[in-house]
Amino acid sequence: MHLLSASCVAALLLFTTLLRRVSGLETVFGLYGETLEIPCNNGALKTEDILITKWKYDKGEGLTGDLLVKMNKQNVSISATDEYKSRISLAANFSLLISAAKLTDQRTFTCMVAVADIKEYPVTVVIYKTATGLEISDKAKELEIGKLTKLGTCVAKDSNPAVNITWLKNNVPLVADGKGISIEASVLVDPVTGLSTTSSILEYSAEKEDTDAEFTCSTQNTVGPELVSSPATFTITYSPENIVLQVTAKDPLVEGDNVTLKCVADGNPPPTAFNFHLKGELVKVENADTYTITDVSRDSTGEYKCSLVDDPTMEATKNITVSYLDINLSPFGSIVKSAGDALDLTLKIVASGDNKVSWTKDNVKLDKEPKFTKLTYADSGRYECEVKMGLLSQKAFLELAVEGAPVIKQLSKKRGEDGKHKVLICEVEGSPKPAVSWSINGTSSEDTPFVNGKVTHKIKVEPTANLTVSCMVSNEFGSDTRSINVSSLIEEVRMDKQDQSDDNDQTKLVVGVVVGLLVATIVIGLAYWVYMKKSKQGSWKTGEKENGSSEEEKKLEEKVEENSQKAEV
Repeated sequence: MHLLSASCVAALLLFTTLLRRVSGLETVFGLYGETLEIPCNNGALKTEDILITKWKYDKGEGLTGDLLVKMNKQNVSISATDEYKSRISLAANFSLLISAAKLTDQRTFTCMVAVADIKEYPVTVVIYKTATGLEISDKAKELEIGKLTKLGTCVAKDSNPAVNITWLKNNVPLVADGKGISIEASVLVDPVTGLSTTSSILEYSAEKEDTDAEFTCSTQNTVGPELVSSPATFTITYSPENIVLQVTAKDPLVEGDNVTLKCVADGNPPPTAFNFHLKGELVKVENADTYTITDVSRDSTGEYKCSLVDDPTMEATKNITVSYLDINLSPFGSIVKSAGDALDLTLKIVASGDNKVSWTKDNVKLDKEPKFTKLTYADSGRYECEVKMGLLSQKAFLELAVEGAPVIKQLSKKRGEDGKHKVLICEVEGSPKPAVSWSINGTSSEDTPFVNGKVTHKIKVEPTANLTVSCMVSNEFGSDTRSINVSSLIEEVRMDKQDQSDDNDQTKLVVGVVVGLLVATIVIGLAYWVYMKKSKQGSWKTGEKENGSSEEEKKLEEKVEENSQKAEV
């Protein structure tokens, strides 16, 4: 028989000192298997006043049984002849001691005391026993969502009185609701010991959230600590409710790549067989949830599905796009064209989405696509186009060479800075680079860089006589010649001096003529003014008519005009 710990016993002994009245009787509590002490009037009588002490008990059916007698100043006399004979004794305070308390000790014991008169003190005994253990048995292998299933049986063995069992989920008590929770308890009494074994059966309708939930059962004893069973967890099974098709591939997905399809369902246990719908083709996989498509092409673009083999109506879809970008530049590579020709440059793009085109010439970005209606030497160079679509890009190039016979665009001369030589300049266009030669020898011959089919050749000469100099250019496509007259440096100096003298003489002549004209004009004007004054005064004196004066004035004006014209000549 299980015994309580010393602390529990001490607690119970303390508890037994608290007496209460039940139907006028004193009650004392004891622990099963421990020594039971039943007080006689709770020690209110003085020992020296007691003459006789006698203990008896109620045997039932109106019968009593004697236990022991104690005469004053005499030893205790055991009068019991039944099972109490070996279990009883008397304490110094006249309390009855019963060892190894049993449930059969739950009866009324009476203390009879003879003092001045005889008094009786009946005491009712109640025996408590905590359950020897608490455990969950008959556990379900798994719980199905939405289905009321027997989770297990919680058993509390050999207690008195019978205990109440509480079921808990994650330490939260469960209450029967007649739907998802059903609890049924029963008590079985041992016919020999009289101890009770309580059983509680829990039927439970699981939810998805019950995965990894801990179920326990507990009981609160009348005395002693609360008992709690070991936790139990259960596998929660449920049919798939959701299904998802996952796609694993590079981004962007391009032709030649592989794509892995994965069908994920939330059932427990998870499904192990799936159907993959691959654009009209049905593929079944078992004991796996993935399928890999290798070497995809642009024709692989489209809708894909996966479904459960057990329930084809439950399916998931996913669109897959295979990105592609093809460009065709025509003409392409290295080409040679003649100056003046037209070149039809076309770029064709085949792409799965929007794209952007950019052009460069000799690594310099162009604002727009090049157009060649009439090729020039400046059009020569490396043209490169780049087409981008997201992270995809394609490039193509054209190495254009514009060729033709050389042409002298300009032949010029200038005097050197030191005045002792002349510089002849021949500006040429043509490709390949023309060879330049002169009809005379010169010094400090130099070429400018050959850029865009242009080159400028210079030479220094010191002509001692007037010359005609020719610039001759040629390449594999033809040649050109142009001439220029070059005078000697001595002649140019003489001519410069003569030009300067002529300019001085002419200047002096012009100045003299102008001054003479100014003087003549002043003299004539003054004479005219004097004449007019005298003419008018005579007319006033002689009384001549105004007409006569007018004729004279007219003759004078004509004379002045004639003189003026002679002065201009």
